[in-house]
Amino acid sequence: MILLTIPEFIGRFHPILVHLPIGILLLGCLFQLLSINAKFVFLKPAIPLICLFGALAAIFSSASGYLLSESGDYDGDLVDLHFWMGITVSVLAMMLYFMYLKEVKEIFLNLTSATLIVLITLTGHYGGSLTHGSDYMTAALKGESSKVAIPPVPDVQKAIAYTHLVQPLLQNRCYSCHGAEKQKGKLRMDNISFMLKGGEEGTSLIPGRANESELIKRMLLPISNDDHMPPKEKPQLSAEEIAMLQWWINEGAKADKKVSDLKQSAEIKPVLLSFQVGASVLKKSVSSDIPEEEVEKADVAAIEKLKKAGVVLIPVLSNSNYLSASFVTAKADPEVLKLLEPLKKQLIWLNLANSSITDQSMANVAKLQNLRKINLSHTAITDKGLGLLKDLSKLQVINLVGTKVTATGVINQLKALKELQHLYLYQTGVEQKDQAKLKSIFKKVKLDFGNYSLPTLAQDTTEVK
Repeated sequence: MILLTIPEFIGRFHPILVHLPIGILLLGCLFQLLSINAKFVFLKPAIPLICLFGALAAIFSSASGYLLSESGDYDGDLVDLHFWMGITVSVLAMMLYFMYLKEVKEIFLNLTSATLIVLITLTGHYGGSLTHGSDYMTAALKGESSKVAIPPVPDVQKAIAYTHLVQPLLQNRCYSCHGAEKQKGKLRMDNISFMLKGGEEGTSLIPGRANESELIKRMLLPISNDDHMPPKEKPQLSAEEIAMLQWWINEGAKADKKVSDLKQSAEIKPVLLSFQVGASVLKKSVSSDIPEEEVEKADVAAIEKLKKAGVVLIPVLSNSNYLSASFVTAKADPEVLKLLEPLKKQLIWLNLANSSITDQSMANVAKLQNLRKINLSHTAITDKGLGLLKDLSKLQVINLVGTKVTATGVINQLKALKELQHLYLYQTGVEQKDQAKLKSIFKKVKLDFGNYSLPTLAQDTTEVK
């Protein structure tokens, strides 16, 4: 845990203090300009005191702003411009106060007040640019403040993955805090090289290893967690958007590759298609692993219990009540697995990869009768635990990579699954001599024994509200 120094602590008050001089000085300048009209001449006695308080507030605000700028989280040039304009406002406000004491001519008071209004406006604008990005105001004028993170592309397979999908997503969801003008945690994300370099917490991007990348790990955290990104008050990424990011990273995080040049699992294809022009009407038809029948929303209390246990729950599609559960940040203890049972209607994807689940705990999984996909890779599951899957008749995808299951167990326990489509058996107890036999028995199933892109249930990244 990094403790703040006293200057850093004081600097954090700048966003609060900065509104005092803005309000006070604008009020004083407005009173001065209004007093040109004889009807408002009664305001004159209050103006000097207002200007004095405003000038002092501007000085304290400038000092706290300087301390905040020393954190190094902001673009140096823009910070310098904002800082010196703040100093100018402070000086001009103090000058205006002394001008009243010296009883200078009204014309000079009016001109100084008008100039101060312009300076306050510009200084505030540059301060807003530091916090929200330089296009914050213009984006609102263009109606872009609520736009989708990734503009639809005409043909997603011909699109450059980074240029047309990843970069627009990061620009609209991450650059305001991690762009050229502001770098929270000293992290920039407006270039792949910057992401590889990382920030205070190390590299944010590890090509080929999405779930080890800090970028993805932060998105997987519950939204209530202080380290979750984007912050809960910011627009959140959808399930499809984070799934696409994971896929791009797992495929090497290249800047120049077309979507069609990268490997695409059955799970990622409908996700990619969702970013194509007019794809919304096709999304459901291509997502054959998502039931067509509607289902009611999951029990809120059950979801809250799972969230507290660290389980990440998301809708499999942004407009769906069907859910995906991931134990990336939770222990797969029997007590936690039991909490899944109230969601057995909605839960269709389950990610237990690298978890502590055992054969005995699989009894809780066997109650989830609506499961379509399950990822048990790199767990302690054996043939005994596999036997508890044989009654999950709707299973379409099973990932057993890195487990101790054998060909005998796979045949005896899974051959009755009529809807099974994909079975991943790399680095298991299945020997090379068994592969032919398995292929003859599972004729309609795609069996992967190695050299493939793992279906890691990449959509398990957004929290159900």
